[in-house]
Formats: sequence, structure tokens, C-alpha cells
Amino acid sequence: MGIRAFRDLKVWQKSHQITLAIYKTTATFPREELFGLTSQMRRASTSVPANIAEGCGRNSESDFARFLTIAMGSASELEYHLLLSRDLSLLGEDEYVQISTDLEEVKRMLTGFIQKLKASDKTTES
Repeated sequence: MGIRAFRDLKVWQKSHQITLAIYKTTATFPREELFGLTSQMRRASTSVPANIAEGCGRNSESDFARFLTIAMGSASELEYHLLLSRDLSLLGEDEYVQISTDLEEVKRMLTGFIQKLKASDKTTES
């Protein structure tokens, strides 16, 4: 496995854009949510591109796949926080739909990437 530039990966680019959107969106949340939902959403959203980037720096396909799996978990956590934010009327329906749709795409991309890495790792073991 050669060195990967995480900035070149479409899944990283898309997850980075989601993180920027989350920061912008949560800036409008009430101050009392600063250490609650705002903090949790920002942490979960940054975890996705950060784990993709960290995985790129690993030496094996299986290590990279493990970090992508962690990114997937953070994306699922963020998915719930978005739903909660919408249901608490902290997030408008249009914003919710846009970010959720982008997040679903990132999750599909991560799933495909993980499967590809695991398949590739199996072929190099034989």
C-alpha cells in the first residue's frame, strides 16, 4: 500500500464539507447547548474526516479499514444528532435534509471503501 493523500479522497472532501456546515449551523444554536449538542455534533463531524486522514497514514489496508469503520461510527452518531436537532427545532428542515443527504452519501462511500480495502487485504494475504 502506497502513501495516500487524504485530501485527494472524495469521501474526505465531502466529510470535510459536512464538518464546515456543522460548524456554521451549530454557531446559531442556543448558548446553553454549547457544551451539549453543539459540542457533540462538532466532535462527531470532525471525527469523520480526521479518522479518514489518520487511516491514510497507516501502513496496511486493514488498519486503514479500521479507521474508516471508526469514521462510519461517528457519521452514524452525527446522523442521530442531526435528527435530534431538527426535532428540537434547532435545525430547519431544509438544512436537516441537505446535511443528512450529504451524510448518507458519505456513509455509502465509506461502506464501499471499507469493502474494497477488506477485499484487497484478503487478496494480498493469499
